[in-house]
Amino acid sequence: MDTRLAIIAIIIEASDSVEKVNTILHSSAKYIIGRMGMPYPKKNVSIITIVIDAPQDVISSLSGKLGQIPSVSIKTTYSKV
Repeated sequence: MDTRLAIIAIIIEASDSVEKVNTILHSSAKYIIGRMGMPYPKKNVSIITIVIDAPQDVISSLSGKLGQIPSVSIKTTYSKV
């Protein structure tokens, strides 16, 4: 099955949403190449960046699930490779 390389940027604006995000990311762990997360106390947010190599439908599903969590904003960018 063909896979695509993508970056998913996640901004979490409520601390009670962090556990939900982590649970969803854990379910796709086999596709995640790397993850960087950092709190930003000045704005009271957490920022997570995920690099993923997965089939298109897996990336779309993951992005959709993350985007449905309250107080979570996401943006997915795909490689042309």
